Amino acid sequence: MTDLGNDLTVPVTEDDHLQGNIDAALVLVEYGDYECVHCGRAYPIVKKIQQHLGKDLCFVFRNFPLSQSHPHAEHAAEASEIADAGGKFWEYHDVLFENQDALDDSSLATHAANLGLDEEGFQNELQGGTYEDKVQQSFMSGVESGVNGTPSFFVNGSRYDGDWEYEPLMEYLSSLR
Repeated sequence: MTDLGNDLTVPVTEDDHLQGNIDAALVLVEYGDYECVHCGRAYPIVKKIQQHLGKDLCFVFRNFPLSQSHPHAEHAAEASEIADAGGKFWEYHDVLFENQDALDDSSLATHAANLGLDEEGFQNELQGGTYEDKVQQSFMSGVESGVNGTPSFFVNGSRYDGDWEYEPLMEYLSSLR
């Protein structure tokens, strides 16, 4: 029986947003919100961990927009999915975290255009809610896994409830190598 809330209920697949080999020794899944200041603080920490662990780590990002607290979170998540369809998920992901104060719809479209995505098509998809269901599925997979805040991390399918600052998270990941 699965211990709901401690295990990742939706396994990582090639359909996820991932960096690294899905078969790596360590798979770090983050449920995150582009407007969340804590996720913004975790962003460079995860980048540093990725650099340190290299091919031993597969990093997965799943959208978990906390729309009741963050008015731009839902559209930012949907915008990241539009960017993914254009082959620019990770570039867009980085731009969103590096520009958390510019997540209104106009800024989202500008970010897309700056990455070479079709701005008009981007705006049409965003306003049409093209990826609303995909974001909702990601959100629900988090809820099913016991996620109730961001960032929430899972390591090799198990929830990590420790401190997500660099040293403790790196120490924990290194202990599993």
